[in-house]
Amino acid sequence: MTNEKRKYIIPVTTILSILLVTLLAKVGVINNYLQTIIVTICINAIMSASLNVVNGYMGEFSCGHGGFMATGAYVSSVVSLILFKDGNSIIGHALLPEGLAILGFPIAILIGGLGAMLVSLIVAIPSFKTRDDYLAIITVAANFIVTTAINNIPLVGASRGLMGMKSVMNSMADVLDVPWILIWGLIFAVLSVVAIHYLMNSTLGKGISAVRYDEISAEIMSVNTNNMKLIAFTFSSFLAGIAGGLFAHLLGFINPSSFGIMKSTESLVMVFLGGMGSLSGSVLSAFVFTILLELLRPAQIWKWVIIPLILILIMELHPEGIMGSKELPQKFPWLKKLFPLNKNQIRPGSEGDAA
Repeated sequence: MTNEKRKYIIPVTTILSILLVTLLAKVGVINNYLQTIIVTICINAIMSASLNVVNGYMGEFSCGHGGFMATGAYVSSVVSLILFKDGNSIIGHALLPEGLAILGFPIAILIGGLGAMLVSLIVAIPSFKTRDDYLAIITVAANFIVTTAINNIPLVGASRGLMGMKSVMNSMADVLDVPWILIWGLIFAVLSVVAIHYLMNSTLGKGISAVRYDEISAEIMSVNTNNMKLIAFTFSSFLAGIAGGLFAHLLGFINPSSFGIMKSTESLVMVFLGGMGSLSGSVLSAFVFTILLELLRPAQIWKWVIIPLILILIMELHPEGIMGSKELPQKFPWLKKLFPLNKNQIRPGSEGDAA
């Protein structure tokens, strides 16, 4: 198979998979409960992969991802309610016809991501002037600041929470009756993973990774480490905001307690479970962790004892996680046949031999 044909395998397979899952959901083979599980896996995959950019690839230690998720959830919810829900609790009427939600929903999600990016920028500028583990302390503080601030804003429901996002999803279904939250969850998860893949394989991504291995050496080699940290942190937070927006519209109701330190801990568990610096590991850990949470649902409050315990056991028994710092093609060499060859590694006249 030529390199030209090989590069289409993954995109075509992904599109067909999304269409198949949507069709199965439409005909009822995948019921509402399973749809919720799939979307939750997508949200957790975005959270895990985005946090891995900072904690894995860059080698810093952020512990407040739940705060950026909260920002994205509330900003995207407020935007979608103001634009598409009559009788909303913010301004009372919709600014646009409800039917336009089918076009405006992804824009609302992206605005939520930009809101999270803005908050992360406020956190990042002072925190990256420090060294060592200060980022962990600052991001934990930021998580509490965000949730406490939301808790005291009556316009978005304060401690009572914010609701009405389900009606936005229903208005989309009125235009075209398909499981929209499932479709958008899959699309945003795929786009997030692809964006991280291209970022970390770019020249910019190499600069981010250089911070992890030796920051002082990277500075000597003219890498602007403060800029690398800023880009990685804000991009990671942007994706966390997108995950928050999907989370809000999946449940139809959010309150500040949904985004406390335990939400940040869940993200950390998934990163360590999958492997620091492994994008494949982040996606796999999101799947494993989501299924584990569902199995532990009958345990109720005890699952919040079990989750931190899992983190401790991972650190003690298998600190490299499922994938370590490797990707699937490195673990399973036969998968390399599905990926296009690196142009820098193709010898002249050898492309025909790869067919």
